[in-house]
Amino acid sequence: MSTVTSAATGTPALATAASRPRLDWRLRFGALSLIWGFSFLFIKVGTEGYAPFQVTLGRLVFGTAVLAAAMAVKRQRLPRGARTWRHLAVAAFLLNALPFSLFAYAELTIPSTLAGICNATSPLWGMALSLVALSEDRPTRVRFAGLGLGFVGVLTVLGAWEGFHGLDVTGTLMALLASLSYPIGWIYVRRTLAGTGDSHLAMTGAQLLLATAQLAVVTPLFTSFPAHFALVPLLAVAALGALGTGLAVLVQYGLVAEVGPTTAQMVTYFIPVIAAAAGVAVLGESLRWSTPVGAVIVLAGAALTQAGQRPRRGAAG
Repeated sequence: MSTVTSAATGTPALATAASRPRLDWRLRFGALSLIWGFSFLFIKVGTEGYAPFQVTLGRLVFGTAVLAAAMAVKRQRLPRGARTWRHLAVAAFLLNALPFSLFAYAELTIPSTLAGICNATSPLWGMALSLVALSEDRPTRVRFAGLGLGFVGVLTVLGAWEGFHGLDVTGTLMALLASLSYPIGWIYVRRTLAGTGDSHLAMTGAQLLLATAQLAVVTPLFTSFPAHFALVPLLAVAALGALGTGLAVLVQYGLVAEVGPTTAQMVTYFIPVIAAAAGVAVLGESLRWSTPVGAVIVLAGAALTQAGQRPRRGAAG
């Protein structure tokens, strides 16, 4: 079964046999782009009322609830075996608990537009890491060129020639580390969870459940219980979890099953565009000329790093 993974959700999607969906795949593709593009806005709004760990915990609770409901409807069970659960716990940390928390903390000090663009660097990190960790990924001059171009784009977004003036370095580094965490997690999943025989839905449901448990332990240690529940931030967290972390996963693997991983992963290139538009239009965030220009360069580089890449096979979490 082919796999494709989204940095927005941190969950690899499996191509599985499915009945023909009612909605045209282009409509679902557009909806998925919007959901994941708006996720960074939801994070920003959520952190206005709640601590970053609380935003992440709420996101995981709502996302897990959606997948649990889907599993109940499809009558699927959670995976079995201590080995599988141990590896899923690591995957949950690398693909969900850690990057979700880093993005939430990052958006305390950086705009949601910048966070969305940092998220687009994930394919660049992935290509760089795969050259070292995955022997089957053969480098080509085109892919190397894409890697170099992508990081030129990152420096353009950050305004390197100005000495990163006006940039919150800590918040930006957190967002970039979150983007780096995804490919590390994907490589771990490919090395440890391929061929388990469990369905995508069961593996992803278990992964989110474990990530929720991890945040449930950490959150009370670093935050106090909210004195009151701010409604708009709470709704943003609910949308972030139920839509961006729950429903989007179901839509994504349906797309993979219908149109294949190559087409489905194109959604990655729309996310920063929508995140930037949402941040400017809804939150009133400002954009320097270098931000959209750099974002285009990043996306062009990311696209080149995927050129000629063979579809990946194997079960994923």
